[in-house]
Amino acid sequence: MFSKILVANRGEIAVRIIRACKEMGIATVAVYSEADADSLHVALADESYCIGEAEASDSYLNQERIVSAACLAGAQAIHPGYGFLSENASFANLCKKNGIVFIGPPADVMDRIGDKAALKEQMDAASLRVIPGTKTLSSAEEAVREAERLGYPVMLKASAGGGGRGIRLAKDREEVCSLFPRASKEAEAAFGDGSIYMEKYIYPARHVEFQILADEAGNVIVAGERDCSLQRRHQKLVEEAPSPAVGTQGRKEIQQALVRAIRRIGYTGLGTAEFLLDTQGTFWFMEMNVRLQVEHCVTEMVTGIDIVKWQIRIAAGIPLPFSQEEIRLHGTAIECRINALGCGEVGMLHIPGGPQVRFDTYLLPGTEILPYYDPLVGKLIVCARTREEAIRKMNAALCELVIEGIPTNREEQLGIIGDERFLKGTYDLDFMGNR
Repeated sequence: MFSKILVANRGEIAVRIIRACKEMGIATVAVYSEADADSLHVALADESYCIGEAEASDSYLNQERIVSAACLAGAQAIHPGYGFLSENASFANLCKKNGIVFIGPPADVMDRIGDKAALKEQMDAASLRVIPGTKTLSSAEEAVREAERLGYPVMLKASAGGGGRGIRLAKDREEVCSLFPRASKEAEAAFGDGSIYMEKYIYPARHVEFQILADEAGNVIVAGERDCSLQRRHQKLVEEAPSPAVGTQGRKEIQQALVRAIRRIGYTGLGTAEFLLDTQGTFWFMEMNVRLQVEHCVTEMVTGIDIVKWQIRIAAGIPLPFSQEEIRLHGTAIECRINALGCGEVGMLHIPGGPQVRFDTYLLPGTEILPYYDPLVGKLIVCARTREEAIRKMNAALCELVIEGIPTNREEQLGIIGDERFLKGTYDLDFMGNR
């Protein structure tokens, strides 16, 4: 097991990883931008290093400075969290060249997963339906040709990452031409890679994803699914596990196919297979994320598996001690993402509590919210025996949450979980478009 890990991220996910490391007896190293000097993850880590100015390109995306900090601190591994460099094969290679373990899949595996067309062939061979799409596109002109082959509407998507960044829906030739450079620019800013690919747009549908853990000994488990359909502009707002739209038989079939596919491609580490679920009950494979997901918490709550700890253990070569047959889903977990709607300084902060209530955040009284990074300031998660109980618990927790000094989306979240379509579990990706 590692004795020291550098956390190459910020905000709530850096805090989450540092806490997991502390519970495992692992020393931690934080890196931070000048804007984050007083952030909670810096205070919690055993040591910390400033790696640049506020802009992500000068700090959290600066591979050389992060690796230099790890070498200086004597860290044996780097945990990239999500976003930033978490799916960057060149960063994983740089870590390896410097004798540092990248907590994620090897660079060559990331390259294979990053080849969307090749990955879809592997998933198709494992009896999964795949969304028709393209390889990386070289220009807007090529994108137009491919869109006309696939048929409109189409989705332009960032090749190097997820989290809703670099995604655009195009309904005709003119929109492909105008949106392609915008999607590429956004992807470049978020991931340091502006490459774009395209998929046929499946509509109407739900966004359902399955959590995967795979170790070096060939053990693969799929820890159930999460419904991530409640989105605005491809940014997730509310997630729940399990999905109210997935039955026991459908879950079992997808899990079995995913285990075959993961073994076929030789994948190790933590991963998430993302699907669109259409109105006929058909799962369409979209892509695979090779990192920790923002919404991993709901899976932790219903399975009892600490996903962050097992991600670290797998990277250290420790085999999974449980089998697919031992995975059980208990109750329903719901997560509401709490986003800042503007800048400011946090005043009074009251975090809700009680059994099975969790708030992952980096906020403290006096924390200053700046415009340089993602607006996510916390994740409110609850779990209960039934879905109805979980919804009531979330409503109570949202009402109790107080964050003064900055505007947040708390009221909007109360509206979402009180909406009749959410209460019935009949929502889809068009939910926010109809509110």
